Amino acid sequence: MACVYYPPDNGTLQSVLGFVDCQARTIGEQGYLALAAPGSVASLALTSLLTLFVALIGYRMLLGEIPGMRDGVMALVKIGAVLALASGWPAYRTLIYDVALDAPAELAAAIGGPAGVPGSTGGLVARMDGLDRGFEALAIEGPGPAPDPTVQQVAPPMFGGFDTFAIGASRTTFLVGALGSFAGLRLLGGLLLALGPLFVGFLLFDATRGLFVGWLRALAGTVLGVVATSVALGVELALLEPWLSDLLARRVAQVPIPGAPAQLLAVTIVFGLVLLAMIGGVARVAWALRLPEGARTSLRERFERSDSAERSSTDRRTMPAAIDGRSRASVIVDAVTAAQRREATAGAAGVGSGAASASPGSVTIRQSINSTAGPVSPQGAPSRRRASVRVSASARRRDFNA
Repeated sequence: MACVYYPPDNGTLQSVLGFVDCQARTIGEQGYLALAAPGSVASLALTSLLTLFVALIGYRMLLGEIPGMRDGVMALVKIGAVLALASGWPAYRTLIYDVALDAPAELAAAIGGPAGVPGSTGGLVARMDGLDRGFEALAIEGPGPAPDPTVQQVAPPMFGGFDTFAIGASRTTFLVGALGSFAGLRLLGGLLLALGPLFVGFLLFDATRGLFVGWLRALAGTVLGVVATSVALGVELALLEPWLSDLLARRVAQVPIPGAPAQLLAVTIVFGLVLLAMIGGVARVAWALRLPEGARTSLRERFERSDSAERSSTDRRTMPAAIDGRSRASVIVDAVTAAQRREATAGAAGVGSGAASASPGSVTIRQSINSTAGPVSPQGAPSRRRASVRVSASARRRDFNA
């Protein structure tokens, strides 16, 4: 729908701001519908992002990283939110479009209404047009003749005709401040709303989430900026309306107003700077917007958690094998030691039996074997069992006769 510009017969501000507001709403709505339409650039980009998001989850599962309950729920919530906001105009209009364009007036009324700020409950643009017509009437009347310096002590103007110039400059400064702030914020909001389907898709990934957060910050900044502009212009109206009415009444009565034009110019310049400061302040507040850190897990944390789980499972698998390997080595060492001791004991028994007398040798041989067995362990634990050699009586007699 094309916006129609009406001639500024009823007021410059009403005509210009009405046209700009219509353009901002049209750009936001029609731009969104164009980008969200099937086959558009934003729609294809959104489809690619969703496909990549689901594919990455599948690859993580193939690599052994099974998403937990929390990760699965968050993934489903993100997919649902992206699809609802990037492809559904009713949801987008209710949650974002209407809030961005209609909330500033409601917030300004809630803040300025109890404080009695002019125009906060409605009719702000109409009252600004009335102030503009007052500047115009004062410029027509002029500052009046210069007073006689011998009768009235008045500071001379900066240059000839400065008072007439100051009245016109005051009106220009007022119009530039009001039109520039409102028009700039409205058009910026409309452009951001039109780009919504593209930026909403960036919510899926941690690496691109900053683009979505930046878009949300800028949109919040436009909302707060319009609120701040409405309040600041309302305060300016509260100051300039009665002052300008008094100056016009004095000029109608043919009373000169020396010095007043310079004061008007200074006040309008100051309020122009106030508008810039307030817009910058609310933009700084909007820039501090952060998504909750608990709602996301970085890729590095996921990889570290996966690596630590893999290392722990590998350690659990290799630990029993290492224990079994050490046990087998101990068994082999014990078997070799026992065999060596048996051989040494058998040799010692043969030598002892050749040198023994005819007296019963069995006792001597047993004592020799017992002496080589070693003492009992000092901790009270039983010593290792050692093999003993049994020698028959006929063998002893044969060895003795030999």
